Amino acid sequence: MNTLDLHGIRHDEVDRLVENFVLLKTPPLRIITGNSDRMKELVIKVLDRCNIEYEQFRPGQITILK
Repeated sequence: MNTLDLHGIRHDEVDRLVENFVLLKTPPLRIITGNSDRMKELVIKVLDRCNIEYEQFRPGQITILK
């Protein structure tokens, strides 16, 4: 499974990184956000904008199955 780990990434870089990752990679995908509520919000904002369905099976990560 392709994984994007956002640990150590600045909040202002998240939009571009997540958008490129979800549009250029083939699911299933995993995005590791860590426990930061702000990081989760930023990732979900991009996923919603791109109309990408996601699940949160585990705390600190978001999974895209399709």
